[in-house]
Amino acid sequence: MLLRSASQPLSDQLAARFAAHIRDHLLAPGTRLPSVRQCAEQQGVSPSTVVAAYDQLLAQGLVEARRNRGFFVRDRARKPPHVSSPPAAAAIPPRLIHAPGAAPQYAAGINAATLMRGMFSYQDDKPQPGVGMLPPAWIATDPLVTSLRKVSSSSALRDVSVRYGDPMGDAWLRRVLAARLGDMGIAADPERIITTVGATNALDIISRTLLKPGDSVMVEEPGWSVEFTRLAALGVRMLPVPRRPDGPDLEVMERYCQAHAGTPAAPRLFISVSVLHNPTGGSITPTNAHQLLRLAEQYDFHIAEDDCYGHLAPVHATRLTQLDGLRRTLYVGGFAKILAPNWRIGFLAAPPGLLEPLLDTKLLSTLTTASLLERALAHCIEQGLLRRHAQRIRTRLDAARSRSVKLALQHGCTLAAEPAGMFGWVDTGVDTDQLAVRMLDDGYLLAPGAVFHAERRPSTLMRINFATTQDTVFWERFAEVRNAMRG
Repeated sequence: MLLRSASQPLSDQLAARFAAHIRDHLLAPGTRLPSVRQCAEQQGVSPSTVVAAYDQLLAQGLVEARRNRGFFVRDRARKPPHVSSPPAAAAIPPRLIHAPGAAPQYAAGINAATLMRGMFSYQDDKPQPGVGMLPPAWIATDPLVTSLRKVSSSSALRDVSVRYGDPMGDAWLRRVLAARLGDMGIAADPERIITTVGATNALDIISRTLLKPGDSVMVEEPGWSVEFTRLAALGVRMLPVPRRPDGPDLEVMERYCQAHAGTPAAPRLFISVSVLHNPTGGSITPTNAHQLLRLAEQYDFHIAEDDCYGHLAPVHATRLTQLDGLRRTLYVGGFAKILAPNWRIGFLAAPPGLLEPLLDTKLLSTLTTASLLERALAHCIEQGLLRRHAQRIRTRLDAARSRSVKLALQHGCTLAAEPAGMFGWVDTGVDTDQLAVRMLDDGYLLAPGAVFHAERRPSTLMRINFATTQDTVFWERFAEVRNAMRG
């Protein structure tokens, strides 16, 4: 809140707060600031204080005024207007988004890049409901330190320092990963595994290898906002597939395939978080998985199965790759969600015919990966250190989930999906775009439902991280802001 006892005027404090949000990319270009009246009510100040604050932001080139529309965050990549220039009355407004039966609204500022930046902006501050990772205190470092010491002899250090590593990835780690996949029922020998710079890099390698600009790719909706942004940057056409409790909506997928069969627009790839889906937490059922694989065979498309939450999943969770045997499927795994986020170690397993083009794409993007860290991870897995750590995390997350769900229900939310894994998909009853912008004032980064759609639209849903939403102070403030929005 603004401090009336501070030596700094209220208008300066308010301007500084908005400026910090804009410079930290927590308010994206095109975001409309609250109206003068709304902002005055929210902050408990006079309209003249808000006008003075907005004038400062205009002078700094951080916002622009649009006649009869309000104040909007500027795109700072564009040259700012001269300070003495009048408001840009003819500026092109941001794209309108509509909900059925609702009045048009402008897109709010929390987007995929905001969530990613928020992981770094807030990692040492209060727990953040919208981030996509476990709290640092949950991540054990002792197993990693032990493993790194074991593989860091003088000769080993010299070996990995004077030459590039194997383009496929460290051979020891690939053997260990093959054994781990075998325990999950996925037959993948080391020669079918390529290590990557995290799971996101693996998905990018797959997309760049299998798709070209203009191709169609089916994506789950709601789905991972960063994936939507990445695919859009590649120039591909996204076909949203509703995610149901049992898996993707197969009827929608089949309609896409039938409508474009035999044409260049036919879907070439489907990307799925089949186990502990982000953001709903659901997992695919065996029946849905078998039917999906039949569709892939019938209509000749591949499936990239992102299993980055697999360490948190039940032992016998159904996986598409397990049923398919790496024929139509490509498997993606990583460790950032549970162990050593900064090491950025991921991998993919693929059909034999795709290995060479996938490896070419890796070489063109990252060349090779860090052999020493890969060897340390291999040691950590082989000695059972990762397995024991994962079990502790699952136990701790189960307790956190129970408490977080209870708090969400107590403060007026409803569950839009059965709680499981790391994330909850909750209905707040208000526009979470607007809610997220208001909660920034209290230092809380939310993940509004709109960012989990391929085509952004208003939503009352938001994703919460069960591990970071156990604080009653957050939920009390959340309820206050939401109730104020309801009037």
